[in-house]
Amino acid sequence: MVQPPKKIIISRTDSIGDVMLTLPIAGVLKEKFPDTSILFLGKTYTKPIVALSKHVDEFINWDEIQDTENPLAPYQADCIIHVFPNKVIAKAAKQANITTRIGTVRKIFHLGKMTHYLNFTRKKSELHESQLNLKLLSPLGIKKEFLLDEVYNYLGIEVNPSTDFNLPKEKFKLILHPKSKGSAVEWGIENYLKLVELLPSEKFELYVSGTDAEKPFLEELINHPKVNSVCGKYSLEEFIQFIQQCDGLIAASTGPLHIAATLNKHAFGFFSNRRPIHPGRWQPLGKNVHLITNEQPKTDDLDAAVKEISPEKVAEIILSSLNRDL
Repeated sequence: MVQPPKKIIISRTDSIGDVMLTLPIAGVLKEKFPDTSILFLGKTYTKPIVALSKHVDEFINWDEIQDTENPLAPYQADCIIHVFPNKVIAKAAKQANITTRIGTVRKIFHLGKMTHYLNFTRKKSELHESQLNLKLLSPLGIKKEFLLDEVYNYLGIEVNPSTDFNLPKEKFKLILHPKSKGSAVEWGIENYLKLVELLPSEKFELYVSGTDAEKPFLEELINHPKVNSVCGKYSLEEFIQFIQQCDGLIAASTGPLHIAATLNKHAFGFFSNRRPIHPGRWQPLGKNVHLITNEQPKTDDLDAAVKEISPEKVAEIILSSLNRDL
């Protein structure tokens, strides 16, 4: 493109973790085109996440506009980047006469809808998801191969404290987030219960988090005398504030793990080594990320392999992290 675009839409209408790994695009674009407005097209659920980025100028809520006539036309964008392919959005972008439309050639419904096609595979790539996302910027003259450590610097996450949860300052405040809504391999409630017993009460203040719908599955943790429950207690905006005031979070590859990592909290994440869900592709972006995997699983079952990771090993990883901070 000869002239810098006036407005660029980044389209990613899926989950929290995916959106977090897409936000560096906004930072890179702002560096390249400081006077360009960056719009993020997403779902209602992820709006509080996008709001954390200082590089995004406006959030477009797809849930609110998708049933309107020519939904993207009012934004007068001259470029759209389809990070998460969506048939309806691809059609809407062309209908809105957005001049530059960037997407992958591997989606049949993109054919005839894009002006620039990228041909690369995600499943077989050695690159991290965030690095793969940045490949979509090459039609805009951004062809740099970003190192993973560099990508973090483009997140631009800022949290302005508005709520004081009055958490104990003398203890390591650790959030246990056992469930993943089926999006990742989980460690299992029994393992979390054993971990609770291994972490000394004089050093740790423990919290269990989850949705209202997940409460029946978390009942033993919720009722445990050493655990405080925040299940279903906070909105996503409030939960982000809560994570900000804690010291760490342990979970599978879920949105809260990515949030904690981005806020530079200790993010202890359970991952399978199996492609394409391995940590090389999906690990959170942050400076205190601890990847927990089963290097020698006794089973080919992904869930069972992660559940084989011993609570003693996990407790050792957490305690080592705490000792380094002291």
